[in-house]
Amino acid sequence: MAILRCRSAFISDVHLGTPDCKAAYLLDFLRSLQCEKLYLVGDIIDLESLSRRRWWHPDHGTVIAEVLDMARRGVEVTYIPGNHDCALRGLVGQSICGVRIELDAIHVGADGRRYRVSHGDEYDPEQIGRSWMLHLGEAMHRFVCWGNRRVNAWRRRMAMPYLPLSIIVKSHIGKALAYIRAYEERVATGAREHGVDGHICGHIHFGQVRTIDGVVYLNDGDWVEHCTALIEDEHGAMELIHWSEHTTALGHATRELVQPSPMAALALAPLARRKKREELDDLPSAA
Repeated sequence: MAILRCRSAFISDVHLGTPDCKAAYLLDFLRSLQCEKLYLVGDIIDLESLSRRRWWHPDHGTVIAEVLDMARRGVEVTYIPGNHDCALRGLVGQSICGVRIELDAIHVGADGRRYRVSHGDEYDPEQIGRSWMLHLGEAMHRFVCWGNRRVNAWRRRMAMPYLPLSIIVKSHIGKALAYIRAYEERVATGAREHGVDGHICGHIHFGQVRTIDGVVYLNDGDWVEHCTALIEDEHGAMELIHWSEHTTALGHATRELVQPSPMAALALAPLARRKKREELDDLPSAA
């Protein structure tokens, strides 16, 4: 097993307790991870879904056990509840089995940059909770995730790597992209108001690395669709990585340079690699 060494790691939107959670990939990531700090940036356990439907896979319990074991081994674990596990916000300030629960946090990078860390649901539009469009959007999202499960079950049987179908769909719907961009702008504005260099969040299930008017916006994605995490190296550089059969770097941010995550990079990169291989195979061999 390859070891992934880093100073800090950030994961969110795992949604343990739902069929869409990619717990096997997350377990592989956690077991490969060696870090000093681990931030659980909300929606780790989907208490909202569990209140409606009792569903639990053994791998989900193993994920929790792995995190607790990391805390026992001395990793500084901070749990920041999101909107799907907001019941845990009543425990803010307490430690459970070595896991500290906080409403948000200030992370100081190895290079001195300061980031506010929060789940990000506080940046939802004010009207989102009152609109019937919210329920329609959730229903459509569940349908796309259902399709994602079915497609990838077939791909596994065909020995093909994971393909984030739902991210491909999001990346080709104008209104979805417009919502994502507006959300990112609101987060960046909030970071500016807090006087920090950047903001690390999750919530919208769309991993991203970019600068917005001098503010570094870092979204660690999710483990339902993207299978991504944000990691910080010993020099303070931040990197968004996808973790499945093909580990892929999606974006990189240092103090001097930010390389944005290209739109749908995760969805298209495996296909591009396969296409390139096929083109090379089609070339006539040298005489």
